[in-house]
Amino acid sequence: MRTAILTAVLLAAAALAVPAAAAPEHGRQHVLVFSKTAGFRHDSIEDGIAAIEKLGHRHGFTVESTEDSKVFTDARLRRYDAVVWLSTTGDVLDPAQQGAFERYVRGGGGFMGVHAAADTEYDWPFYGELVGAYFTSHPEIQPATVLVEDRHHDSTAHLPERWDRTDEWYNYATNPRGAVHVLASLDEASYDPGDGAMGDHPIAWCHTIDDGRAFYTGGGHTRESFDDPAFLRHLLGGIRTATGLRPC
Repeated sequence: MRTAILTAVLLAAAALAVPAAAAPEHGRQHVLVFSKTAGFRHDSIEDGIAAIEKLGHRHGFTVESTEDSKVFTDARLRRYDAVVWLSTTGDVLDPAQQGAFERYVRGGGGFMGVHAAADTEYDWPFYGELVGAYFTSHPEIQPATVLVEDRHHDSTAHLPERWDRTDEWYNYATNPRGAVHVLASLDEASYDPGDGAMGDHPIAWCHTIDDGRAFYTGGGHTRESFDDPAFLRHLLGGIRTATGLRPC
C-alpha cells in the first residue's frame, strides 16, 4: 500500500513539475484541437479540450478548438504548429481538406492523435500512414499495465516502467512497430484484450513524415483520463513532440 501511494505522489509531482503560466519555449506555439465526429462520439471530448487548454495556459502555448472542417485550408492551417485530432471518428474531411492537411504535415506541420483518432478516415491512405494504425476493436474498460519502452521521451520519461491505469484499450488492425518509434505498449497478460489480442501491442508512438511530425496515444477514452496528472503530462509531451519542441 505504501509503495502504491508513493508512486501516485511521484507521478503527480512529475506531472506538475513546470509551474503555472511557465514562459513559452522558443516562442509561443499555436495548437488547434479538432474534434469533429462522424461516428461514435466520446463524452470525454469536452474534458479533453478543457484539459489541453489548461496545459496551454500553464506551459505557454495557445489553444483553439473546432469541429468545423472548413479550417482545413492551406491558409488557415499555416497558423498552427500542430493539430490535435481528439477522438475524431469517421470521415471528417472532404478531398480538398484532406489535400490541404497532407500538404501541411509534409511541409513541416504537426499531428497528434488521441484515442479515437485511430477510428477516423479509413479510406485516406495518407491518414493511415500518419496515425500509424487503425482501430479494429476494444474490450470493456478495465485496468491494464502500460509498459514504458522509451524512458527518455518527453511524453513518457515521468512514468514508471510499468504504468497501471484504467482506460478503453484499443486493438489495432496492424502493428505499427517498425514504421514508428514505439514509446509504450500494453502488457496483454495484465488485462483481457478480447478477440483482438495483438501479442506485441503498441499503445503510444511517434514518427516523422517528410518534414512533418506525428504523435499518437491510445489513451483518453474515459473522462477521468483528463483529470489524471500522469496522463496529462503524457499529453503534454505529445503536444511538444507534435509542435517540434521535443524530438520524437
